[in-house]
Amino acid sequence: MDDRNGAATPRAMRTCIGPLASHLDRFLARLVREGYAPSSLQAQYDMLAQLSGWLEDLKIPLMKLDEERLEQFLVSHRRRGHATTGRQMLVYLRDMGCLPVPAEQVDQTALGCLLRDFERFLISERGLSRCSVTNYLPIARRFLIDRFGSQALRLDALCQQDVNRFVLHHAQKGTRSQAKGMVTALRSFLRFLHERGATSINLAAAVPGVADWRLSHLPKSLPPELVAKMLSACDLNTASGQRDYAILLLLARLGLRAGEVVALTLDDLDWEKGEIIIRGKGQRLARLPMPTEVGAALVRYLRHVRPTCATRRVFIRMVAPCRGLAGPSAICCIVYRVLKRAGLEPEFKGSHLLRHSFASDLLRRGASLTEIGQLLRHSELNTTQIYAKVDIAALRTIALPWPGEAP
Repeated sequence: MDDRNGAATPRAMRTCIGPLASHLDRFLARLVREGYAPSSLQAQYDMLAQLSGWLEDLKIPLMKLDEERLEQFLVSHRRRGHATTGRQMLVYLRDMGCLPVPAEQVDQTALGCLLRDFERFLISERGLSRCSVTNYLPIARRFLIDRFGSQALRLDALCQQDVNRFVLHHAQKGTRSQAKGMVTALRSFLRFLHERGATSINLAAAVPGVADWRLSHLPKSLPPELVAKMLSACDLNTASGQRDYAILLLLARLGLRAGEVVALTLDDLDWEKGEIIIRGKGQRLARLPMPTEVGAALVRYLRHVRPTCATRRVFIRMVAPCRGLAGPSAICCIVYRVLKRAGLEPEFKGSHLLRHSFASDLLRRGASLTEIGQLLRHSELNTTQIYAKVDIAALRTIALPWPGEAP
């Protein structure tokens, strides 16, 4: 027996009884589309057939199946290793309207309502990404809980001492980068409170800064020959190697950020004009030319590697389920893995290594800081100024002699 997509139906389908029996065929088709291997499909259906029989034996109707019932089954039948399959089935049944969607537990307290307002402000008015919003909200929550505890929120009572106390206490618990992120989120929250009229003065100005010597070090980068060595370490005889090669070229030849690569969709590739639409910070869109080398790698990946799937994301996971990469950390893992394969041990191994290498190479070839800033899509020239230090020869001409040095 075959399903609508030509996939062989597991034997468990023929003997399955109970409330799930009529749904297994279509559920199998969904798993096939998501790239699951036949052996995996068989194991998943064995488990679901057993779950269906268990529901039948206990006279539990399909509408009563939920996370709690699923957990009961998994524990009693020692099937905890198949929890993901069970959750996937629940999602499928809810998508089909066969199960009610659980009511979302919404925090109706004054704190919860305020944080939801802040979330809407960050998304609709500030244009922040979901990732940034996720980082900002816990800071605002922690600040309010530290100040008011379980008492009522008296926002008009907030003062500069509260801000200083919070920053001084929490800035010592993590890295300098984490402290910088904390004060940025806190300033945004305090600015939000003032704009909404919750505080009479703008306490954002009272947030102390975290020492950040942005221009105190050289940007971490690789010379062109090591970038080439890194690219050559991708095994183009494998599917993952071809995908990783296309990703690394976007980083190395266009200086894209990891998040921009993750967000890239099939609709962002303008083949007629030879351009790529980049969804940058603050929901800003930009068009960049598609170099021939990058275009060729993308075509090879799209034609021969990327499976047909529902997502419009360009780069997807190489194992089922076939979905877009989880986030920027996935790109960093690819960079780290290829660096290791190439035998390279730079001090910094994140995805920004190739972005810095791209900018540094442009400067060595005579590009101005303004041009580099435009290509990297920096909103402020100050962000680009660190690359001025890459031109060591030019810096030597303006360096002052060391006191006591022989003329």
